[in-house]
Amino acid sequence: MEQKRREFLKASGLLAGGIALSPLSSYGFNSNVDDTIKVALIGCGGRGTGAAAQALSTKQNVKIVAMADAFRDRLETSYKSLTSKKYKDANGKTVDGTTKVDVPDSRKFVGFEAYKDAMALADVVILATPPGFRPYHFEEAVKQGKQVFMEKPVATDAPGIRKVLEVAEIAKKKKLNVVTGLQRHYQPNYREAIKRIEDGALGDIVGGQVYWISGGVWVKDRLPSMTEMEYQMRNWYYFNWLCGDHIVEQHVHNIDVANWVKGGYPVTIQGTGGREVRDDKKYGEIFDHHCLDLVYADGTTISSQCRHYEGTYSRVDEAFVGTKGRIDSFANNNTVLKDYKGKEIYKHDSKGDGNPYQIEHDELFDAIAKGEYKFADAERTAKSTMTAIMGRMATYSGKQVKWDEALNSDISLFPDKLAWDAMPKVLPDENGYYPVPVPGKTRAV
Repeated sequence: MEQKRREFLKASGLLAGGIALSPLSSYGFNSNVDDTIKVALIGCGGRGTGAAAQALSTKQNVKIVAMADAFRDRLETSYKSLTSKKYKDANGKTVDGTTKVDVPDSRKFVGFEAYKDAMALADVVILATPPGFRPYHFEEAVKQGKQVFMEKPVATDAPGIRKVLEVAEIAKKKKLNVVTGLQRHYQPNYREAIKRIEDGALGDIVGGQVYWISGGVWVKDRLPSMTEMEYQMRNWYYFNWLCGDHIVEQHVHNIDVANWVKGGYPVTIQGTGGREVRDDKKYGEIFDHHCLDLVYADGTTISSQCRHYEGTYSRVDEAFVGTKGRIDSFANNNTVLKDYKGKEIYKHDSKGDGNPYQIEHDELFDAIAKGEYKFADAERTAKSTMTAIMGRMATYSGKQVKWDEALNSDISLFPDKLAWDAMPKVLPDENGYYPVPVPGKTRAV
């Protein structure tokens, strides 16, 4: 097993001539005595903290050895949360979090460039900052030869997507495992049902609906001490350079399922959207609803809805119709394929399925421990993220948007400079309101 791991690391570009080129050797990753897999957490918010806890809950000997975030307080909150939990060690024994999280102050890195130093100390990196940073963090992780878990979405604009696609090819050549946070690909009911759809159980898929309609998420207050950069970073969900709008940040899950079932990506998208309810200045620049027609190469249209309205009907789910049958829901593992006479073609038994957020880490770290190259999620996730960005382009502009035009767009949302006193590209007016896209006037691509 240890020889296989060494061969795997060598193929990944981490070993040459028997001498480690990365810090893996100093941490004993290749030692017969110490099989610890060292992890760096990049982005210490709620999702990053959750992903780190899931990595520590795998069966492998995993330790968090470095943490990085733009904000010291967020890093320390994450550290406190992770060290206060109980975990199982590689032998199944319950241990305190302090034995699994070995991050002294010297390995807590803060600031916009902190990710580079943290990555240098690890075998595996967890990328969980706001998604606008993802292309640059992914690029550095692959440059350093790290195995990667990165949250979805993987960019917020077309230039970012192109960078992720380029880096994904390098990761493949280096045989670096890359798992992404579109966890439905690791959820048993989705895996089993869609495998049968791909095998023709429902015939040709000729329509469907995908939804993320809910009451919305948190808002962070502006404090007098905050610069504009800090305010947008703290309230990142409402600024497109960081979040991409909720169609990108959340609805990418459901859009990805549509792409998965169709086995491709839309050739055109058109739709409508706006700010009907969440129109206060605290909601930044994003819309509160988007409705789309995703049109695929065979002419099939999948309808897409996402919205943030409190006190309304909620649904986070997908449904599809084929020439032989249909599936009306994946929700709560109530997953049934039926023909048009009502006969069950397949019904998923959810007993023992497990948590998909945990499964994706279980499978990733199992492969790493065995020295196997199994996962290359980045390209698929980048293209589903691009689909969501394309949807935003359509609703913001009111235009029909074509795939190639969208992917080649030169609209860059990312700031020209990252510093606490630097200015993002979108700024408030004298009353604190941000410019909001106007269909018919806003540029599409």
